[in-house]
Amino acid sequence: MTGKSAFCNTLPGPETISRTRLSNGLTALIRPNPDSLSVVVTGYLLAGALYEPDEKLGLAHYTSLALMRGTRTRDFKKIYAGLENIGASLSFGASIHTMSFSGRALVEDLPFLLQLLSEVLKTPTFPQEHVEKLRSQFLTGLAIRAQDTSEMASLVFDRMLYANHPYGRPEDGYTETIKTITAQDLIDFHASHYGPTGGVVVMVGPIDPKQGMDLIAKHLGDWHNPLQPGEPFLPELKPISGIQREHTAIPEKAQMDLVMGTLGPSRLSQDYYPASLGNNILGQFGMMGRIGESVREKSGLAYYAYSNMSAGVGPGSWEFVAGVNPTSLERAIQLINSEIKRFTTKPVSREELSDVKANMVGRLPLAFESNGGVASALINLERYQLGLDYYQHYEDLVNSITRDEILSVAQKYLHAERMIISTAGTLE
Repeated sequence: MTGKSAFCNTLPGPETISRTRLSNGLTALIRPNPDSLSVVVTGYLLAGALYEPDEKLGLAHYTSLALMRGTRTRDFKKIYAGLENIGASLSFGASIHTMSFSGRALVEDLPFLLQLLSEVLKTPTFPQEHVEKLRSQFLTGLAIRAQDTSEMASLVFDRMLYANHPYGRPEDGYTETIKTITAQDLIDFHASHYGPTGGVVVMVGPIDPKQGMDLIAKHLGDWHNPLQPGEPFLPELKPISGIQREHTAIPEKAQMDLVMGTLGPSRLSQDYYPASLGNNILGQFGMMGRIGESVREKSGLAYYAYSNMSAGVGPGSWEFVAGVNPTSLERAIQLINSEIKRFTTKPVSREELSDVKANMVGRLPLAFESNGGVASALINLERYQLGLDYYQHYEDLVNSITRDEILSVAQKYLHAERMIISTAGTLE
């Protein structure tokens, strides 16, 4: 194996990352970048879709997007006028486990950005007028989703794969659940779930770490919420048995979208790294790997075809995705299954493994070309407890993966005879 590359010393590490856990349970990470004029502030709280009831699906997402509509000290116009006057930005969203925020400002305007972030997180008012405007936007988005073959194939795949599990629920809810959510629901969800415990704030830019920590402590360090729950228990998932297949009919669509796959490793599993390299060979690298070569390039059956591995703190998925002409659907499924069987029968070639390792190591520095990229990387360090020196050891970690490890993990997770198959579009 090769030694560490010259760029390793420029990667984020314990020498350049300042990390502090505040007394209220909020963790702050700062990495200075003196060559930049602006500062990126990003992070998350443990207030995602896991915490919402079935009858209110979309509540966490709704709450996060309503935060900027008004606070106790600023109305909607003042919030956005303040940001516009200094050329800054601040936005919010929600995923399964967390609600997230991301902002940017010139370094001299950082105190204003932190002040506004604090107000929006701690004292939103959820004005009725804006709650209704957001509802109209959500319902329009859901109507568009219902006509999108890719979105619907993916939504049904998740529901089938994660049956009777929170991961099987759409984060943006359903039309019927969004219609039932009230302004009081948003107020109650915020009051009972927004808090600093387990939260993370990351700052990257031309800022002295001590000054940055002092600002974070000033605006967020006194925040407490005794009602905030811990992360909920995630139930075990049963292995896939046989072929489970479902089609979502969407009239007058020229393209059929296919999502097929099974459970995969979590980001915290030791299987993650060999599976990640294997997935790149199978359906990512070059022209979408072996899957793209077989289904799209050689056979001409798909507009696109690739594999995707989704891995977080809970159970992951290993998916095979294609957009095809409806008449080519069954043949595309057969070819994907053939590639899965080949992938689980013999090790990948030495050349394939060498090429994908070089690609994964070589593209790492690209992730750190912007303050936003560095901030995202630091979020991952904290969320998955990878250690501050993770990126400095990343090359060695990737290069340590063997062909036999990839084969073993593939055989553990991928079984062509046990798959979820979801399609959406117009059947011929």
